[in-house]
Amino acid sequence: MKLPAHVLFRKDLRASKPFNRFADLSALDMVDLNFKLVFHIALHRRLVFVPHSPVKSAFYVTSPATAHYAKLHAMLTDYSTLDVALFTEREAAAKWLSVPVEVLMAQR
Repeated sequence: MKLPAHVLFRKDLRASKPFNRFADLSALDMVDLNFKLVFHIALHRRLVFVPHSPVKSAFYVTSPATAHYAKLHAMLTDYSTLDVALFTEREAAAKWLSVPVEVLMAQR
C-alpha cells in the first residue's frame, strides 16, 4: 500500500485543536520518500503546532525503511511541541499515548 504523504497530514489542517496520533507503518510494502519531503512535512508540522500544547506522535515501525524515515521526522521535529517516538510494539505505543491497546489495534 502506498499513500501520498499529503494525505497523511490533512487531519492536522482540519482539526480545531491538536491531537495525539498513532501511525501504523506496518502495512507499507514500499516507501517512496526522500529527505526533502520529510523535511518539508516536519517543518510544516513544527510551524502549525507552535502556538499549541504538546502533541504526541507514535510511529509503529516494522522495517528498516519505515524506521529510517520515522527517525528522520523525529529528529527534524525535536525541540518543538511535537513529541515523536518510534515503537516496535503496539502495547508500548498505547502505554506512551495513554490509550488502551485495543484503540491502536482498531486502526489497522
